[in-house]
Amino acid sequence: MPESSATYGNANNVNVIGTEIALQQRKNVWNVRSSEFAKSTFNPIRSIVDSMKLEPHPEKYMIALSIGDPTIFGNLKPHEAIIEAIQNATTSMRFNGYAPTVGYAEARAAVAEYYTTPSSPVSPNDVILCSGCSHALDLCISSVASRGQNILMPRPGFSIYRTLANGYGINTKHYNLLPEKSWEVDLDHLESLIDKNTAAIVVNNPSNPCGSVYSEQHLRDILAIAERNCVPIIADEIYDFFVFKGEVFHPLATLSTNVPILSCSGLTKRFLVPGWRMGWILIHDRNNVFASEIRGALQSLSQRIIGSNTLVQGALPEILRNTPQSFFDDTIAQVQANAELAYEKLRACPGLNPVAPKGAMYLMVGIDMSRYPEFATEFQFVERLVSEQSVFCLPGKCFEYHDYFRIVLTVPKEQMLIALDRIIEFCHMHYIPDKVETLGLTEMVESEEDERMEMETSTTLANYRPTSQATKS
Repeated sequence: MPESSATYGNANNVNVIGTEIALQQRKNVWNVRSSEFAKSTFNPIRSIVDSMKLEPHPEKYMIALSIGDPTIFGNLKPHEAIIEAIQNATTSMRFNGYAPTVGYAEARAAVAEYYTTPSSPVSPNDVILCSGCSHALDLCISSVASRGQNILMPRPGFSIYRTLANGYGINTKHYNLLPEKSWEVDLDHLESLIDKNTAAIVVNNPSNPCGSVYSEQHLRDILAIAERNCVPIIADEIYDFFVFKGEVFHPLATLSTNVPILSCSGLTKRFLVPGWRMGWILIHDRNNVFASEIRGALQSLSQRIIGSNTLVQGALPEILRNTPQSFFDDTIAQVQANAELAYEKLRACPGLNPVAPKGAMYLMVGIDMSRYPEFATEFQFVERLVSEQSVFCLPGKCFEYHDYFRIVLTVPKEQMLIALDRIIEFCHMHYIPDKVETLGLTEMVESEEDERMEMETSTTLANYRPTSQATKS
């Protein structure tokens, strides 16, 4: 090799560079930087909570109405059939190795059997097993959207959609939900957000954080918008069938044959095993819109973590077939009782406006901030609620929605009562009535005082007798 040349590379690929090109050598200094993907990925709830000053009152134990884990208080436990299924899978010694990245065929068949209906048939090939519903959502978002495109998500809505999308450089646009209509979608606003870069609409029903359950007609209205604009839907249905007595859950895919839908759910909420991390995607695509690319994309992306928990996959057929309906009914009854209790007590509290939930595990409560002038935002309201009453609720900011807070309804009834009484006490301490209320209260007091004085005068006159009459008697 001529002396005027230099070499670089590895043993198998050595390159020769002329001396006219300066050889750039790596500096012998540690400079390990995080990736752009990591920098773009964050959970808004985590960042908001971490920034809060959460110092509970030293004489009151903390009641956290903030955590969407139904098992954390110990009052809601999985059914014995679920535990027996995982024990059987463990002792069988059949599920200790790797499975296909999309899941065992038997487990996928069990999910397909569980969800298939005459109007919306599901085959094992339409099922991809995932590491929880959040992983299912991750696969769906990353399979249909690319950097620079956008997905539409609800406001208020669960922050995981934004967390997953932003890491990939996918933009999020928020369509409004209407509290005065039990958190229905503002359909005109939804359609106005669709543009040439819109890759999907995320629909969450039943809703976290709202507890709303959409009617069949409202879901058909959403589907009509998607069909008009040829936009697929990602249906977050992790709370499927978790609806209160008198309400009906309509799986979105059962209402359309034209709109391609990726439905996401799992064991987490209804089966009360969130830590087992078992979720799934149901591919509803009767017109084969997804056939050319999306099915393959989902299978490829599932290879990134080499499949979900195989032990739980082994137990899945037994879990789905043997868990009785009475178990679900009992869980829902406990949550509904708390929902009704919280709604009735808080709607009677001055300055609060709860929106009655119809399902899931949450209640959103509006705050008339004008009646609490010492707090600039619901964020400060929630902070002070912790420091004065040791009750922690998530501020609406966590869900891109201000002047509200969310409470979790899965706590034991005794703790729920204590927490509600503390919230009400807090509100009475800080509530400032407006002039009309104050004037009305003053007039009411004055009226009562006038009435009292009039009664006293009447009594005095009735009992009065002249001295001469008193002597004669």
